[in-house]
Amino acid sequence: MTRIPKHGGLDHSLSLLSDPYRYITKTCDRLETDVFHTRLLLQKVICMRGKEAAKLFYDTSRFSREGVSPSHIAKTLFGQGGVQGLDDEAHLHRKAMFMSIVRHERVDKLAATFRDVFQQRLVQWTKMNSVLLYRQVQEIITIAVCRWAGVPLPDGDVDRRTTQLASLFDYAANIGPKHWYARIARKQTNAWLGELIEQVRRADYQPPKNSAAEIIALHRELDGNQLSTHVAAVELNNVIRPTIAVSAFIVQSAHALHQHPEYRQRIADGEDGLLQCFAQEVRRFYPFFPFAGAKTRESFVCNGYRFPAGQKVLLDLYGTDHDPRIWELPDKFDPDRFKNWQRCPFSLIPQGGGDYATNHRCPGEPIAIELMKVALDLLVNYCQYEVPEQELAIDMRRMPAIPASGFTIMKLNLANGGKASA
Repeated sequence: MTRIPKHGGLDHSLSLLSDPYRYITKTCDRLETDVFHTRLLLQKVICMRGKEAAKLFYDTSRFSREGVSPSHIAKTLFGQGGVQGLDDEAHLHRKAMFMSIVRHERVDKLAATFRDVFQQRLVQWTKMNSVLLYRQVQEIITIAVCRWAGVPLPDGDVDRRTTQLASLFDYAANIGPKHWYARIARKQTNAWLGELIEQVRRADYQPPKNSAAEIIALHRELDGNQLSTHVAAVELNNVIRPTIAVSAFIVQSAHALHQHPEYRQRIADGEDGLLQCFAQEVRRFYPFFPFAGAKTRESFVCNGYRFPAGQKVLLDLYGTDHDPRIWELPDKFDPDRFKNWQRCPFSLIPQGGGDYATNHRCPGEPIAIELMKVALDLLVNYCQYEVPEQELAIDMRRMPAIPASGFTIMKLNLANGGKASA
């Protein structure tokens, strides 16, 4: 057996926090390996990158997710008791619930709702001196996903709920006041959604048929019991919160349009399939999640390396999406690479890998792509705007990573009655 290379030193937590998206790849390159030992928070961790590593990592017979998320992530980003921490039959059964929520026709309905809300907001933007796109898109998605999910959201609550829900992913990795705000926001949003679950179960409120609120409130586990109110609230939040996180992909899309204006004309010309290719390249090229975590169920040997039982392992998502063995010129933004892409569940993994229905790949991935396509269409074909001087460099220490400015636009006008020309 070959010994797994080690990143020497007492602990590398600060190195990871200072460069979360590139730490694993940089260390792999330095050690000339795709797998290495390190210490994070004084615990031994194995880090991996690449397509073959992803295939191994998403082998559920070898890896478990139960109890892997650090407590500060479980108490903010995921919530406690949610599907991300389940394994085996319990995971498959809960995942099936989510798959029923994101059926193709349901995703189309959400995209249509998002388009309606976005177009209404465009009219408001024409009256504003400047628009902070990241915040505005978060509000648009909050309104749209709550309406689609069967969660009542009065106009007066939009700002408050958007701030709370966005903090669950914007501040999850922070240390200090922002993290504690996210912890409070998790409790507040769980209480709000938990009360809604109880209203549905008491028949005091009837959500739309087959909406997320109805499906989750009435879902029964393998033992025949309904989810506890707390867990049901967490899972309803796990529909709403990651959908709002698509705001990061949308701001990254606007950034890509600004950096590569040649694609505006091609989108405006209606080039077949370009919106899909552009959205996929944004998801590949820009940072979203830096890595995913799991632990080994039992000791095993793979490619000559021994993985001990109970060993925590991190898979480099961002590094795999930029692996030159998978992607030609990976640091070049090139949507055309997806024109004839041979789809592989382990090469493009910004939201996890494997199969949607049976593995830990995010079931909301089709939602992200469709909302990105709607936003791209509207930003190119339905309005004109200017991008003023601002800090547009992607903040690689932020998770999710977006331009440091949040991407401000100004002087927005609807074009040709809402349809822009070339």
